[in-house]
Amino acid sequence: MNANPNTAEAPLLNTPAARTAFATTRTAVKVYAVLSTAALLAVVAVAGTGHLVNPFMWTRAVLLPFLAVLLHRLTRSTAAGSRRAYDRLRTIALVCPLAIAGVDLIPGICPWWYAALQTVCVLPILHIALTTRGPALRTAFPKPKSR
Repeated sequence: MNANPNTAEAPLLNTPAARTAFATTRTAVKVYAVLSTAALLAVVAVAGTGHLVNPFMWTRAVLLPFLAVLLHRLTRSTAAGSRRAYDRLRTIALVCPLAIAGVDLIPGICPWWYAALQTVCVLPILHIALTTRGPALRTAFPKPKSR
């Protein structure tokens, strides 16, 4: 029996395709966590060698690993059947890469190596965006019927 009251479609969450999608998403979150932490360590290393690291780079490098925590929590809640978490996960996974890439494209905001590092970091989030929009999870979380 499913104890989560949010899972009216519990059998749809337990299909092999949905379980695979959740496993893929969990893996992508872990990869993102490692990459964003590595990006933070790269900024620390660059600053430690006396090179210029602007406040934007510090702020983003510190904040983006926290996004991994949020993605992890949303993924867990989604796998437990929360439609609200699923919607949030889908939105964040789509908006974050666009926002990160968009800001990095502003001339002079950050050096090329940092923009490239951030681009690599958002690839797992793009994978989450594609997975959450795939047929397995769209079937598990059908759109609510409007009244």
